Amino acid sequence: MGTVGVLIGLVMSGVFFYVAIGIGLALGFGIGLIGGRLFFIGILVGAVLGGALAWLLTGSHNISIGAGAGAAMGGFLGTWISMLLDMFFQKRVKAVPVSDRTAS
Repeated sequence: MGTVGVLIGLVMSGVFFYVAIGIGLALGFGIGLIGGRLFFIGILVGAVLGGALAWLLTGSHNISIGAGAGAAMGGFLGTWISMLLDMFFQKRVKAVPVSDRTAS
């Protein structure tokens, strides 16, 4: 979230740079405390890939915009994949017969 805040602040410049960084760091710290580290990995990978793609396609002047968009997409995809994995593991637990779960 701090990375996304920095990228938004770079585009907006001025006082918004510090406001965006502060909000991003506060949200990132809070989400990190409740176990959102895999979510952050998706954002980081998205930011790096988005920035690299923008650099390759349009040049260095659009890296921050591409990284911000990539970070947003990385967050969305990370959430989506997390939900799919949760559903998959819930189905696996339900597939195990009750007698096998209670036997020790």
